[in-house]
Amino acid sequence: MRYTFTWVLALIGLALCLFNATGYDPHNLFLFMFSVPIWFVELFGDIHQVSVAWMYVLTVASWALIGYLADRTVAASRARRRA
Repeated sequence: MRYTFTWVLALIGLALCLFNATGYDPHNLFLFMFSVPIWFVELFGDIHQVSVAWMYVLTVASWALIGYLADRTVAASRARRRA
């Protein structure tokens, strides 16, 4: 398995965090739309009580996890096709 989706989606998560951290997303619009952990924080708590750095780490990790699951799905599909 090459982990292509894992790397690509982790880089997308990192780019999203860098885009927000550099100030190009002044109202946090893109971060709130595309960060899966922030969705859960908004549902169950106050976003202002959570560390921004921790949200960045969780955002990159969640996108990497989504990519890993996609890689596993592709690998299983290829293995099934070969069998």
